[in-house]
Amino acid sequence: MADEAHQDIRSKGVVDPDYPLTEVPGSARRGFLSLLVVLLGFTFFTPTMLAGAQVGAAFTLGDFLGVVLLGSVILGGYVAVLAWIGAKSGLTAVLLCRHALGRVGAKWGDLMLGGTQVGWFAITVAFFGLITAEAFGIPELDWLMMIIGAALMGLSAYFGYKGIQLISAISVPLMFILAFWVLAEALGEAGGWEGLAAVEPVETMTLGTALTIVVGTFASGGTNTPNWSRFARAPWHGFTAAVAAFFAANLLMLFFGAVGAIAFGEPDFVDVLLQLGLVGAAVALLAMNLWTTNDNAAYAFGVAGAEAFGVRSKRPFVIIGVAIALVLALTGIWDRLEDFLILLGVFIPPLGGVIIGDFLFNARGRLPDIADTAFRMIRWDGLIAYLAGTGAAWLGNTLDVGIPPLFGIVVAAVGVPVASAAFRALGAPQTHQVTGSSEEGES
Repeated sequence: MADEAHQDIRSKGVVDPDYPLTEVPGSARRGFLSLLVVLLGFTFFTPTMLAGAQVGAAFTLGDFLGVVLLGSVILGGYVAVLAWIGAKSGLTAVLLCRHALGRVGAKWGDLMLGGTQVGWFAITVAFFGLITAEAFGIPELDWLMMIIGAALMGLSAYFGYKGIQLISAISVPLMFILAFWVLAEALGEAGGWEGLAAVEPVETMTLGTALTIVVGTFASGGTNTPNWSRFARAPWHGFTAAVAAFFAANLLMLFFGAVGAIAFGEPDFVDVLLQLGLVGAAVALLAMNLWTTNDNAAYAFGVAGAEAFGVRSKRPFVIIGVAIALVLALTGIWDRLEDFLILLGVFIPPLGGVIIGDFLFNARGRLPDIADTAFRMIRWDGLIAYLAGTGAAWLGNTLDVGIPPLFGIVVAAVGVPVASAAFRALGAPQTHQVTGSSEEGES
């Protein structure tokens, strides 16, 4: 049915090759290596090193390793399941929200998954402008660097998956160079691993906040992973590529950032890079690294906008989102990074939990085709589960109890079948009506 829906779209003159409002047809699916490169390019992200620096400055090296390992296990496992769902269903994250929350309820998913990526795009553009302007001795022109960076980063997203894959293939090996260079310089500064382990924390942070920040680094981006895993030829491709990217690669980025912070006693990773004399070729490496993550962010808010307004092309929303993000960057969103990460760690994981709960427990792994489904305006079972998960994450973070993002995921995922059963018992089932020939399953 996905291929037939694609042919119907083509017959109406729609040429966007990224299928923002339908399943990805089999003819457009790609191999494992293609997806792996895209997801590695996404998670090889210098501001993740900044988050690692903020957490690392508050813990000894041994304690930090425990925090980042636990947080990465949670993030990697969560995103891998979502990537598997994306590959199996062929749907974007926001279209999965439509199944889980209903036609109107999905607009909250658009706001959370698209809107927060606008925020990440802004933070990354600000980082790029500040570091490049400072490195070249023109700090008064950081605004110009932000404008140039925003334009370039939005360009590859405008051209879709193919553009993102091309930039990622160039950037991934270069990011390894930057990361290991920071590690070598930090070890030299601290006097090796023994010296690094002996450094005392210079900041304070609770365990719950630290874990929320670790998961928050890619809570929004990770929940958007179906946007790219839907192009995978097999579900295991999506699952395995997500584990490699969101567990292994993201853990390394946090680790490298923390090592720099601990060695130099500086929780601001921008200052760490400047102390290392980041100029010339190193700036080029940094720019490519930021580019590969921000084009994914722009792609995410592009497809979210397409779903929100029912437009079959993501491109207008890529342009609008880049413009909004640039304004945010120029007005100082950079200074609120830690608060932004905590916010993401509370509000985003429960959304992914609802998607997981709906797909596994309600749809039993098989969703009806988009074209064959008459969506309810609001799925109250999904909405209640989301609110319960968000409440659990918020309470855990406020009271510093347990692992707030994990609370949000689990409560939301389990809450979906519980709420669905309650509505069925009341004679008000929340399933969508399948109107076409697709009878593969219900959501």
